[in-house]
Amino acid sequence: MTDVRPFRALRYDPKRIDLGRVIVPPYDVIADHERAAYWDSDPHNAIRLELTRDAADQAATEYAEVRQTLAAWQREGALVRDAHPAFYALRQRFRAPGGSEHARDGFFAALHLEDYERRVVRPHERTLSGPKADRLKLFRASAANLSSVFLVYEDPQHELDRLLARALDAGPAHVATDAGGIEHRLVAIEAPDAIAAIRAFLAERPVVIADGHHRYETALAYRNERRAAEPGAGPDAPFERTLAYFANAYSPGTLLLPIHRVVREAPAPDDAGWAARLPGWTLERVALATVEALPAALEAHLASLADRHAFAADDGSGTLRIFSRPADGELGVRVLHREVLAGVFDLDDEAVREGAVAFPKSTLETARAVRAGEGTVALYLNPLRPDDVFRVTRAGEILPQKSTFFYPKLPTGLVFRTLDGSDA
Repeated sequence: MTDVRPFRALRYDPKRIDLGRVIVPPYDVIADHERAAYWDSDPHNAIRLELTRDAADQAATEYAEVRQTLAAWQREGALVRDAHPAFYALRQRFRAPGGSEHARDGFFAALHLEDYERRVVRPHERTLSGPKADRLKLFRASAANLSSVFLVYEDPQHELDRLLARALDAGPAHVATDAGGIEHRLVAIEAPDAIAAIRAFLAERPVVIADGHHRYETALAYRNERRAAEPGAGPDAPFERTLAYFANAYSPGTLLLPIHRVVREAPAPDDAGWAARLPGWTLERVALATVEALPAALEAHLASLADRHAFAADDGSGTLRIFSRPADGELGVRVLHREVLAGVFDLDDEAVREGAVAFPKSTLETARAVRAGEGTVALYLNPLRPDDVFRVTRAGEILPQKSTFFYPKLPTGLVFRTLDGSDA
């Protein structure tokens, strides 16, 4: 099913470049006010390939300078191409938002692009046209995969985990710690037997996009353009593949976190209003002395309800309302959208897509948004499980917007893949 191949990555030369200063979060999570700091941190920072320094210039850019920048960095030796095709194993050591330490192993490969209808690469959310139009301009200008799609596969027996761990432990490795304190250990896997084992393992399985739906669909659009322009290019043309990172959804270090919601303007109900619109739900009130006490309160009172439909509502008053009812086989996030966002706040899916609901990056950011007047109610959720994601995608269904957060995000800048045929 899933067809992956090794490739000759274009990588920063660690003898010349401090890798920790040039890798950046994915373009779509870099806030506008953060751009200048990344741009100024190093003249070879990867943000210079993907975003303008000033957010006000983003819509107008055609990325004309990106290909020249890539060429210049290669001429001066900042970027070098590996001599042999490889898979690139990556171990990320990090702290979860709650403070616990974890490590996630995965690998980069050149993934054969498959239309969704073939059910090989499976999406779990819908995309927006604006980001795809911007990324397509970048594809055309750069003729390169500058950032990676992030996919997960099913390996509950940890078969591939053991192979990746052996490679990562053996080295040699490029190691860097990014601005967020995450350590990245990258090792090239060139051994023919290891490459064959990885390819054979994934050939028997579909994969699910964890992050990067816009990047994947843009790669499909670019592939279709190039097929029309080069009808004789054949199935091995570089544009038939894209840069992809793969991780086992069942590994302990593959954290699946919830994405909370902030209702922007719809008024917050009082207790009577909640009760009238949520019949059959149980309510527990929890006093919050400070915002900083919120994560512990959610761990104590919401996480324990993982076997029920449950959510917590926070209107900034200092009282956390925990609602729950028996589970019925439906996904909790779907229940929240149907019975809470629509049933309580009269916000249908279209209203959510148009911005009636915000999706802050963290629990504390969600709470502070309400207290800063940026919303009326915060809604905190328990995370989905990997089984939930695979069950939904196996059925060809789509999750509500912003249902999953595979943590941590995958940085841009560890490996690049050009589409000029030199990666083979």
